[in-house]
Amino acid sequence: MPIQIIGDTNVDFIGKRKIAFLISGVLTALGLFAVVMLGFGKGNLGIQFIGGTMLEGYFEQPIETSVIRSALADAGFADAEIQQLQGRAQANSFLVRIKSDPAIAKEAGQTVLAAIRKAFPGNKFNMDSIHEVGPAVGQTLQSQARWAVLVSLLGILIYITLRFDFRFGVAATIATFHDILAVLGIFYLMNVEITILVITALLTLAGYSLTDTVIVYDRIRENLKKYHKKSDFVPAVNRSINEVLSRTILTSSTVLAVVIALYVAGGPVLRDFAMSLIFGVVIGTYSSWFVASPIYVEWETRSPKRFKA
Repeated sequence: MPIQIIGDTNVDFIGKRKIAFLISGVLTALGLFAVVMLGFGKGNLGIQFIGGTMLEGYFEQPIETSVIRSALADAGFADAEIQQLQGRAQANSFLVRIKSDPAIAKEAGQTVLAAIRKAFPGNKFNMDSIHEVGPAVGQTLQSQARWAVLVSLLGILIYITLRFDFRFGVAATIATFHDILAVLGIFYLMNVEITILVITALLTLAGYSLTDTVIVYDRIRENLKKYHKKSDFVPAVNRSINEVLSRTILTSSTVLAVVIALYVAGGPVLRDFAMSLIFGVVIGTYSSWFVASPIYVEWETRSPKRFKA
């Protein structure tokens, strides 16, 4: 017997669509504002997008990455990215990235080097090289990130259209676009650094949101086979969402438990990635009920050919 968190429900999801559309409109507007501002470089973009300085070197004695990160944060470089390099001739090799003006990349690197040596006087850090990460690389990554999101949305539209029909496909694509923009907008408001990991989380969110929407759409399609009158349509959609409500809550709760654990125990490197998924799971679940299905309902009920009187 399948596990049920809650019993039979009769929530009027479609009846609350105007309130949901208002909330979603605000979230989408915030997300679009974030896209525009980030596109102009106004926001907390990661070094991969705006350029900066990379410093490579090695310690003479073993040291933990977290210890280096903490020391640099205390020295005023809280956004520094530290990566231990494996397979190098020198053991204890590290790569340090910081955001900086490319015109003063080497000077910024020397400042970081001085901060490291001051923090660890008993464990000498030998610098191998300082590199500039130019803004051209950042522009390329921004363009690739945009294309990745657009291609994923196009793929969703095609997949849902082939599996269901075009109206389902458009509604699902709008809902997924809404989910991505909502998380991006919230992150912009919170001044969270937008990195490659965050973009990866947003693409992961698109897949999760789609899976949740497909479950609801499958049940709607099955239930609509039983109804042919326009007056039966909204109750059928509401019934469909309520029938999979327990399953959706159970699935979302399971995923949330994993990503919350990742957020708590994954360390600074994975924290923003996990936080993206936490917001994404919540918003993606909400959009399956209050965005994807209501948009489909609005389209269908306004079509003069879909139902009999």
